[in-house]
Amino acid sequence: MKISKKIVGFNVANNESSNTANKEQSVAELAKATPAKADVIQMHETLQRPEKLIGSTYKLSVPEHVSSHAMYITINDVILNEGTEHEHRRPFEVFINSKNLEHYQWIVALTLIMSAVFRKGGDITFLVEELKSVFDPRGGYWNKGKYMPSIIAELGNVIEQHLTEIGMLQQPELDSTQQKLIDEKKAELAGDANSAQSTNADAPAEESWQANATHCSKCNHKAVMVRDGCATCLNCGDSKCG
Repeated sequence: MKISKKIVGFNVANNESSNTANKEQSVAELAKATPAKADVIQMHETLQRPEKLIGSTYKLSVPEHVSSHAMYITINDVILNEGTEHEHRRPFEVFINSKNLEHYQWIVALTLIMSAVFRKGGDITFLVEELKSVFDPRGGYWNKGKYMPSIIAELGNVIEQHLTEIGMLQQPELDSTQQKLIDEKKAELAGDANSAQSTNADAPAEESWQANATHCSKCNHKAVMVRDGCATCLNCGDSKCG
């Protein structure tokens, strides 16, 4: 090779330096050819609170003998990976407000703990079962045809409703056999309720059959009726006959 210019410096080439240079060049070319993929952000406790959060507020009314004032549960959600295919909504904090100061201390403690669990990330659905399994030593109460073992358990129902709405929980679906059985029993009970209603026009049809129903140990609704010797819940389909 003829060198026509003045030599101002030189390098000794060997196999190792050639391989390294080739690898570096290949990596650089690959990086240019492959577009950078955005990191998927997951919920974690070091995530900074955004200036604006999306919230949902639920009104919880309980019987007068349990609490003289309603509770308002506000759950604020953060949207992670907004505008991407990995976008999802996760609860970030919860607030409970009530005029009844009798429950003030445990309400504050509960909201702080639940908010900390929300921000921790991971599977937070266990909160629902934990809250719903709390029983009041003074006894539960009936609210809108459903037995509630405690106010805490009813708060668990609110959390469950919210997690279902944002897609973290799925509604249990009944199979075709269970649904058919429930529809048949509801039709029978509706006929009985109509005949009872003709005797007492002031009694609603639903209350007529619910008066003889018992509460379900699985879903806590007052919807268990015995037909043909088989106790079946007309809300969730749970049956003693399998």
